[in-house]
Amino acid sequence: MIEINNLVKDYDEIRAVDHISFSVPEGQIVGFLGPNGAGKSTTLKMLTCYISPTAGKASVYNLDVYENSKEVRKLIGYLPEHNPLYLEMTVYDYLSFIAEAREIPADQKNLKIKSVVERCGLREVIAKPIQTLSKGYRQRVGLAQAIIHDPKILILDEPTTGLDPNQILEIRQLIKKLGKEKTLIISSHIMQEVQAVCDRIIIINQGKIVADAPTEELQSSFEGKSSLTLEIKTEIKDIKQMELDIPQIKLQSAEATENGFIKAKFEYSGDIDPRPDIFEYIKNAGWTLIEMKKDQISLEDVFRKLTISDKGGDNK
Repeated sequence: MIEINNLVKDYDEIRAVDHISFSVPEGQIVGFLGPNGAGKSTTLKMLTCYISPTAGKASVYNLDVYENSKEVRKLIGYLPEHNPLYLEMTVYDYLSFIAEAREIPADQKNLKIKSVVERCGLREVIAKPIQTLSKGYRQRVGLAQAIIHDPKILILDEPTTGLDPNQILEIRQLIKKLGKEKTLIISSHIMQEVQAVCDRIIIINQGKIVADAPTEELQSSFEGKSSLTLEIKTEIKDIKQMELDIPQIKLQSAEATENGFIKAKFEYSGDIDPRPDIFEYIKNAGWTLIEMKKDQISLEDVFRKLTISDKGGDNK
């Protein structure tokens, strides 16, 4: 069980985390989402005892994270965003070093190493220097060090950043397996990864929590809105004028494509179909319509709606 209450972190005059509160029950897999600089990593660093808060409290299994940091560290496995590895070490030597740092008894060390090597698929590279491994295998080593002491909670900060599609799939499958055994918090700005493995999503933006709900519920809460994607031969200023002239649509984005067209996305209320009015407007304006496609509201759309705001946040 994780409890966070009114947590605040300031860096000089910058408020990176702004009075956030949430709890995570045992066995849940939570996606902790936010754009770059939203305060995700700062929150996780406080929860894992790496930095102290400016105000507020966090506890793990009723142990205060700051007053009982040594005990809390035993309960948490942590894979930071920038996976810190000793590249000159072999995989075995690195895991042996981590086991000793975690104060795993000598008579249990090899058994623990063997266990995480099997679970993380590292048998083929156990004797190789880490610097010779692919990014995907390095992430596996990072996951192995995070679970070598068999923690109850596993916190992964951007675990698939920089991986190719095949490596992402491999790490995703490994995370799913770990999620059957442990409470997981996965921090990411990649919607597909979180949607694939998480039961619940918390979204943070500019240091504040802007959404906290089960994955399906979060998406369905926006289903009263629909969207259209249009590709048109015209100018962006004309698209903006069309938005003004057809009141039931709202322009979400518009950009020029490589072939000289404009690709625009509009939102509208789900019970009104604006396509006839849009088609008539385009016809009367003499524009060339390449495509008009009705979209469904995706998790990416929900994320975008909740995190687009005025620039100027410098959260970490």
